Amino acid sequence: MEFQENDIILFQGDSITDCGRNYEDPSSLGVGYALMTAARLGLQYPEKKLTFINRGISGNRAADLQQRWNKDCLELKPTVVSIYIGINDTWRRFDSGEETTAAQFEASYRDLIERTQEAAGAKLILIEPFVLPVPEDRKGWRRDLDPKIHVVRGLAREYGAALVPLDGLFAAASVKTAPAFWAPDGVHPSPAGHALIAEAWLRTAGAIG
Repeated sequence: MEFQENDIILFQGDSITDCGRNYEDPSSLGVGYALMTAARLGLQYPEKKLTFINRGISGNRAADLQQRWNKDCLELKPTVVSIYIGINDTWRRFDSGEETTAAQFEASYRDLIERTQEAAGAKLILIEPFVLPVPEDRKGWRRDLDPKIHVVRGLAREYGAALVPLDGLFAAASVKTAPAFWAPDGVHPSPAGHALIAEAWLRTAGAIG
């Protein structure tokens, strides 16, 4: 992916993308991977005058993105759209009994992609969700999350989007160091976990080797 002058890069997703952003400040990027990614790209390409926008909202599922996609994506006229969604589609099944099937997840996600391509023609970066076995009961989430990860991978292939293969990257990192180092609750990344996401995003986008 080659970044162009005046590109508008939008980060969309749930709490992992949100990461404490100030909703009253449209330029707020939070303190997680979106900020880290923007900082690195700004340093690397100062002449391109890139604009970065974060519209992640804590707790969101794919269906929630659908409901706010016009306002929080299409109306912003992004040229690069990064989508990171899915873990809450699994989490709500286990804490609230609200199941989102893989088919429902795929339908919502496909709608986001098609609306974006039709209205904005933006380049797409899809980030697959991950979960680590912290605490132990997170292992049981795999049967629900794994099909959703495969949905994201399949959609990336189908629509020619860039894919950040996050689940495998966190699993590999957890071989070297305890999973809790990367995500204390198995879901929300530590600062090092956010740095891992930012590096993977930049590598997928071709910004680093």
